[in-house]
Amino acid sequence: MTSLVLASGGEFVAPGVKDFFPPAIFGSVDKPMVLLVLSVIIIGTFFIVATRNLKLVPGKFQFAAESVYDIGRNSIAREQIGGKDFKPFVPLILTVFTFILVNNLYGLIPFIQFPTMSHIGFPLAVSVLVIYPVYHYVGFKRHGFVGYLKHATMPPGAPWFVLILLIPIEFFQKFLLNPLTLAIRVFAAMFAGHLLLLVFTLAGEFLLLNGGFTVVVAPIAFLFAIALTFLEALIMVLQAYIFALLSANYIGAALAEEH
Repeated sequence: MTSLVLASGGEFVAPGVKDFFPPAIFGSVDKPMVLLVLSVIIIGTFFIVATRNLKLVPGKFQFAAESVYDIGRNSIAREQIGGKDFKPFVPLILTVFTFILVNNLYGLIPFIQFPTMSHIGFPLAVSVLVIYPVYHYVGFKRHGFVGYLKHATMPPGAPWFVLILLIPIEFFQKFLLNPLTLAIRVFAAMFAGHLLLLVFTLAGEFLLLNGGFTVVVAPIAFLFAIALTFLEALIMVLQAYIFALLSANYIGAALAEEH
């Protein structure tokens, strides 16, 4: 653990990995687990309430729900999977998008301030246990076992001497690397962003309370924390969108007639 020692003798202990593992609330259940379950309740309640009294001219709440649905259905699923095959996968893509989004946005909510996806196990579970089986299943179902292996690892038109090198690379990417990078991307963004916010916020507080000349420097740390908050909000939304986009892209690639 690094530390910053100031002239007045106070010591600032920088936040680190330990701050992402809060103590258990009861038994082995901790804050991230509770937030994960709460996100499912929030998403379910949001769509149930927003759609229970649909109107031709939507109110603000219905409009918000329809906008989120439109992103999942048309901007992501239809574009990446294709107009012919996308409809059965709209619920999955919409669920993945909203689930990642809510768990990311926890990092900006006062008194919660913890993006659940900063724990690698959660995005990894969504990627490996949900998205990975789905896109390989639909690929095998459409093309057959041998056909899908050829579809996934052998680009059409490639000469045989290139395929010798290309097949193991493509196999490694499609069957091992894709689900890992899908999870690591959102995890790394949430972990790094939250850690930076902690550093500037806690450093600003420490500099302010430490007294002496450091009081003058404290507002700079707080200004950086505010700027990073807005940047982090944008990244949280983008990472949820990218996660859902790549998930749909993998499904679309598995279903495609051509590699």
